[in-house]
Amino acid sequence: MAINVEALRERSLAISRARTARRILADRWASRLVVLGGIVIIASILAILFVILAEAWPLFRRPSAERLGATVSGGVPAAGDALGVDEYREIAYAISPDGVVQFTPLRVAGTYPPVAVPDGRGARVTAVAEVGRGHHVLGTSDGRIVAVDVTFQAGFKDGRRVLEPRAEFGPWATVDAGRGRAILRLAAATTGGGPVVVAQLGPHDLVVQSVVEKKALIGAPRREESIQALTVEADGDVTALAIDGRGDDLFAGTSRGELVRYDLRERDTPRRAETVAAGVSGTPISVLKFLNGDRTLVVGTNAGTVATWQLVTPPTGGEVRLTRINEFVAHAAAVVGASPSRRDKGFVTVDAGGGIHLDYGTSGATRLRLSQAGGLHGAVFAPKADGLVTVDEGGRLTHWAVHNPHPEVTLGTLFGRVWYEGYARPEYVWQSTGGTDDFEAKFSLTPLVYGTLKGTVYALLFAVPLALLAALYVSEFMHPSVKVYVKPVVEIMAALPSVVLGFLAGLWLAPLVERVVPGLFLVPLVETACILTALLLWRTVPLAARRRLRPGMEVFLLVPVVLAGAWLAFGLGGLVEARLLAGDYRGWVLAVLGLTYDQRNSLVVGLAMGFAVVPIIFTIAEDSLANVPQHLRAGSLALGATRWQTALRIVLPTGSPGIFSAVMIGFGRAVGETMIVLMATGNTPVMDASIFSGFRALSANIAVELPEAPEGGTLFRVLFLAAFLLFCLTFAVNTLAELVRLRLRRRYRYL
Repeated sequence: MAINVEALRERSLAISRARTARRILADRWASRLVVLGGIVIIASILAILFVILAEAWPLFRRPSAERLGATVSGGVPAAGDALGVDEYREIAYAISPDGVVQFTPLRVAGTYPPVAVPDGRGARVTAVAEVGRGHHVLGTSDGRIVAVDVTFQAGFKDGRRVLEPRAEFGPWATVDAGRGRAILRLAAATTGGGPVVVAQLGPHDLVVQSVVEKKALIGAPRREESIQALTVEADGDVTALAIDGRGDDLFAGTSRGELVRYDLRERDTPRRAETVAAGVSGTPISVLKFLNGDRTLVVGTNAGTVATWQLVTPPTGGEVRLTRINEFVAHAAAVVGASPSRRDKGFVTVDAGGGIHLDYGTSGATRLRLSQAGGLHGAVFAPKADGLVTVDEGGRLTHWAVHNPHPEVTLGTLFGRVWYEGYARPEYVWQSTGGTDDFEAKFSLTPLVYGTLKGTVYALLFAVPLALLAALYVSEFMHPSVKVYVKPVVEIMAALPSVVLGFLAGLWLAPLVERVVPGLFLVPLVETACILTALLLWRTVPLAARRRLRPGMEVFLLVPVVLAGAWLAFGLGGLVEARLLAGDYRGWVLAVLGLTYDQRNSLVVGLAMGFAVVPIIFTIAEDSLANVPQHLRAGSLALGATRWQTALRIVLPTGSPGIFSAVMIGFGRAVGETMIVLMATGNTPVMDASIFSGFRALSANIAVELPEAPEGGTLFRVLFLAAFLLFCLTFAVNTLAELVRLRLRRRYRYL
């Protein structure tokens, strides 16, 4: 049977062409899938970045205000805190000089009957002081005072919520018995022991009325009232009064711009504590108001200046002193009124020319500036800090809606030093929550960035020398039969979950390290001495005996030496602690170096996170060194160089791009680590370079606080901003690593 060779050849070529076509098609599809996968990954990263930015961007939006309308009220309110509004901003009220509480609807229809002060005897209301939300004390022209509580009872009618305003008056009290002088100004506080009222009856004359309720074992509690006259020792007349909510300190502003503080802790013997120049010299202080928490005092003057003051303990110790904390954008006219927010450290000030400023006490920033025609008489901040009501000299009420959801956030509060309440100096502080409603949020990201870099540096100090030297030894000196086992074992270390490493570091490693810290610091010195001693002893061994050990197997001789060196170092550490550190290294470190040893500290994190970073740096660095062309090694050895000289002067520079990439990837791994940092440190956001103190990293902070942060709140968005900073940090590190790698590659590509 004849074989058609030509037909077989054609068939073979057809099959080959079909296979080639399938391979080309498969290669095209594979290329497209790889490109598509890369595009999907990049798009996913960009989408994540977009989500992070979308959540963080509202922090930096400028606040806004909308004028909702103006309403004519029953006349100009009395002097002082005679204006208020309910939490829904539906009904405003004003206390008139005639002693009438007039309710004015703002966003609802209808009218409300006025409520007059009972038994007023024809006296006029000359001063009003606000004690709390809706609680006021009225002072009259005949030297009497009376308390009034304004409340809003919520109900439902025809399926709609309806507010019913009420005004309830307390009993009358006389503060100027016998003389009946008019009360010029009032300041009041409700303390734990009872109410305290300070009334100004003359240019320098004050009266302090305090009521103390003492509980009896049997029967009703006893009510003891005392009145103490007080003459303000100052050059000018008293033009403003304020007392803190504890009733401890009384502040009087004068017509000379001085601020006088009296200590009222001993009610029977008020003591003048200090006098400071709080305003422009010779310009009267017109407004004194405490912010939420009664620790920060707002001082406004007839010159239009506004500043906040606090009682601060000097850094060197001693008695507290009045200290100016922040100055705000000045008004164009005299400041005539101020009203603090009941939710945060914000406040509003108004001037006689119609200017309205919305300021924030923590940041020292003027968030918003508004204006309206005509001079203003006063203003009140809405209870929810979402609006305000102003009253002009004609008695017209103007309602403003304010959108300022994140007033505490500025670039200064996020990254700069801020002088918080109770601190002796400006500090970097992260403290997102507190135990009281008047808590001052502290959102400084600087301690978190510092902690992130601190933990990374200590981890790399442990990981980089160990990983690079190990990679150099494995690549250039270790026997291949041993290398095939050692490298996979080190790479498998990277598979250990970080949560397991963090758990072991926090519960096992931290207590262990605490017991052997002196020995741990001796380990590098003792190990070096032991290895050098072993080398000298090995040199004394006869050459014939040394040749029996194959090159690259020296590691098996060094392992016992290293273990013995560690044992010796820890033993010497105990001896050093007993003889040189007074038997307690922690006490010695505190007494001599001023450092406190925390059990979970940067040393523990450096060991644990360094252990997690070693496999990544080792693997990439060893691959880079192993990929150095073999002819470079052969040429160096042929010219008479030793293996050590070849490794240091030929292989290491040639593989430096990969080595640098390994270090940078390890840096990125350490920066983004969460669980080890979370479990092995005290999570204290402090800026302390000590290796014995803890820290808080950006990643750990996000993991701890994000589950508890209210969605859309300031803390929630600041945490997303922290995530953005973490993204930027890793992106910058990776970009820098790639640029340096390419430069090193161009430099050594001709070797």
